[in-house]
Amino acid sequence: MGGLFAAACEGDCAQDLFYGTDYHSHLGTKRGGLAVANGRGYTRFIHDITNAQFRSKFEQDVRQLSGRWGIGVISDYEDQPLIIGSHLGVYAIVTVGLVHNAQELAAKAFDRRRTHFSEMSGNEINPTELVATLINQESSFVDGIRHVQEAVQGSCSLLLLTNEGIYVARDRYGRTPLVVGRKAGGYAVTLETCALPNLGYEIERYLGPGEIVLMTENGIEQKQPPGDKMQICSFLWVYYGYPASSYEGINVEAVRYRCGAALARNDTTEVDVVAGIPDSGTSHALGYSNEVRVPHQRPFVKYTPTWPRSFMPQDQKTRNLVAGMKLIPIRELIEGKRLLFCDDSIVRGTQLRETIRSLFAFGAKEVHMRPACPPLVHGCKFLNFSRSKSELDLAGRKAIQELGDGSPDLGEYADCRSAKHCAMVERIRRHLNLTTLKYQRLEDLVAAIGLPKEKLCTYCWDGAELT
Repeated sequence: MGGLFAAACEGDCAQDLFYGTDYHSHLGTKRGGLAVANGRGYTRFIHDITNAQFRSKFEQDVRQLSGRWGIGVISDYEDQPLIIGSHLGVYAIVTVGLVHNAQELAAKAFDRRRTHFSEMSGNEINPTELVATLINQESSFVDGIRHVQEAVQGSCSLLLLTNEGIYVARDRYGRTPLVVGRKAGGYAVTLETCALPNLGYEIERYLGPGEIVLMTENGIEQKQPPGDKMQICSFLWVYYGYPASSYEGINVEAVRYRCGAALARNDTTEVDVVAGIPDSGTSHALGYSNEVRVPHQRPFVKYTPTWPRSFMPQDQKTRNLVAGMKLIPIRELIEGKRLLFCDDSIVRGTQLRETIRSLFAFGAKEVHMRPACPPLVHGCKFLNFSRSKSELDLAGRKAIQELGDGSPDLGEYADCRSAKHCAMVERIRRHLNLTTLKYQRLEDLVAAIGLPKEKLCTYCWDGAELT
């Protein structure tokens, strides 16, 4: 998915920028970048962080950064920030989101001529460069950002580091959050609020969907008010978000406890131990355990010092290797036990199947699984939730295929009360070799988050889109 951070300080912003951006490293992506403006122009550094910590790659560079204003990014796969020269002036840009119609927008730009794009691997266009091209088609930064918000199918939140200050824009429907922090002598903008307190910032306010502001060390100037429609990604609370962060004033860890408790209230299974699949499954498991008063234990521990997050490699064989290496079972907590695991979700299920196999190999009597969200039956088209090449890789879609439904009504499979939904879940259970499998109900997930459903994006589960 990616994350971003910006700082504007009366003194030097480099330290706040460095640590604030680092607090987004859990988003599990592949590039990191920083850019700072000073009286001589821009200083920028970009590094590959696939198999290394952000801090270790940038700790030398940050000593060369000096200036009042700066922007940072953890990127899905493209190099950022970009330094752009244009008729609007020179600026640095970072983006987070997914430009679903990138090829169409690029073709329109080529029609206007005098345009080119740097080629990425696989003949892809750098989406951040494409966004900059759209901005440069207008007569001001604000008009250019509006153009991006209207043209992009998917989502695009962005930061522009200019000689006027830092332009901050949340995507049109607020699928990703942006939050303003304030302290004496400075302001910051972050996707993750967990970046703020240890740097001395207090939450000033949450930007609304489509809102544009200009930030300097002297304050925040609104350039475009927020729109009245929001579709923030529900999966932020389920999985992506850091436990100490809050979106729309709602804390991630608290939501996960409520998710686990909701799973427990809808369950009558008798077990000896409740556990979470590390890491985000742990919070859901604590909520479940506290609700039913069954001990919470850790039959697996996660070895984090050297193994990266396993969803990152696109190659399934590599993902399986990483998943198998990083989780270490504890026989004494597994053998002869009826185990119930909570997890944030089941995406492809390949890694989970191997985890379950190892549990039985270590003597588990029963293994039950309770995902904190409904079955995924649609691929996300609004954020880079997964780099899977096809939504048919999803465990739910594979099960539907195996059931032989040639032209499935996915709405029926999303309805937890339908026979087709039950058949899909049973197929997934058998594939994973689980004793039982029961998913979270969508209405319970929505209630756990605490926002009205119309303000949440639930597309990956029920196919619902903003109208």
